[in-house]
Amino acid sequence: MNIQIIVGSVREGRTAIKVAHWVQQAIKSYNFSTVQTELVDLKEWNLPLFAGPNPPLSGIYDQPRQQEWADKIAQGDAFIFISPEYNHGYSPALKNALDYLGKEWQGKPAAYIGYGATNGSRSIDQIRQVGTQLGLIDSNAVVEIRDIFSRNRSESFEPNEFDDKTLKQVVDKLIQYVSS
Repeated sequence: MNIQIIVGSVREGRTAIKVAHWVQQAIKSYNFSTVQTELVDLKEWNLPLFAGPNPPLSGIYDQPRQQEWADKIAQGDAFIFISPEYNHGYSPALKNALDYLGKEWQGKPAAYIGYGATNGSRSIDQIRQVGTQLGLIDSNAVVEIRDIFSRNRSESFEPNEFDDKTLKQVVDKLIQYVSS
């Protein structure tokens, strides 16, 4: 099972990449024999703003990076989306990445990690709505990171006991959905 950890922020000095590294390391420490993780960093993908003539749900991918992105996402069995909360919403880079594709998201379970002013709850709510429309299976697994501003002062994210426990539950749920 391949869980893709999608880093939904492209800003300089972003927290999302620190959280993603923690997620990847924590999942490895759980010693699930069937789970592999892959970091999918939207900053590295640098997807241009989607402006294609065909709706992605049509399956006609005529934009230069669109088929490459489709091939990458098709490799994932489940997704963990990490997004900051920007103005009561989620990252525009993540919205663009979701909107690029259609069938590659369908029928795959998703979990969400958010952080920001309301612990990321509003960004998670919006991503879930879009994910459901795209056919992602909402696993009802979320991590809302509290006190991100006080815990993001070093080079790496500093999870607390609650974060670790909740992340383990998230992975358990994703495994259940993929296995069923």
